[in-house]
Amino acid sequence: MSIRHGLLALLERGPRYGSQLRTEFESRTGSTWPLNVGQVYTTLSRLERDGMVAQEGEDKAGHALYVITETGRAELRSWFRTPVDRASPPRDELAIKLAMAVGAPGVDIREVIQSQRHHTIQAMQDYTRLKAQALEAVPTDRDEVAWLLVLEQLIFQTEAEARWLDHCEIRLIRLAMVPGRSGETSKTPSGSPDAGSTPAPTPAPAPASASASASAYATPSSVSEPSVGSTAD
Repeated sequence: MSIRHGLLALLERGPRYGSQLRTEFESRTGSTWPLNVGQVYTTLSRLERDGMVAQEGEDKAGHALYVITETGRAELRSWFRTPVDRASPPRDELAIKLAMAVGAPGVDIREVIQSQRHHTIQAMQDYTRLKAQALEAVPTDRDEVAWLLVLEQLIFQTEAEARWLDHCEIRLIRLAMVPGRSGETSKTPSGSPDAGSTPAPTPAPAPASASASASAYATPSSVSEPSVGSTAD
């Protein structure tokens, strides 16, 4: 995730100091990608080196204020216009884990998939509950709307992950049914047809509304507060 561009976007609204930028960044994203002050000031130093921001005086409390330059504005406009590059997707730990678990000695991939599915559905429940709370009052503040967009992306993401795990399970079942290859995979996932059965159907397309799908799993009374954030890159 581009912290530098996020800080530039905040600075376009006016002069800011480091911890203020951190607070506003986390408010805008619902603390999904928490920052530390050191990370903010390191990024500001690099932006200053590249001529995209400059220090301009202090506030009444003595905090050094940063402002965006014309070079920084040009960079920000370019970032907004340019699609996010998917040619080199970031490494996904879950995809790597399942790829390595296939046929690994002593690994029951059924347990790996089921454990991850439980965690994914739990996260989906948490995000759905948070969205319901956010919609109790119609969001009007910019930060509230921004956080809602991030939250809905997380709902779509967990829904897609749950569907992909179902697909992985079906793929392994079909592989186990190929003559002479049954020994190359781990145990057939529980609740799945055995090698003599008709292959399981392809999962149905995702519902039009991610929140509607997520709410089907949701049991708010049994859900604890989620850990939404992870350390930003």
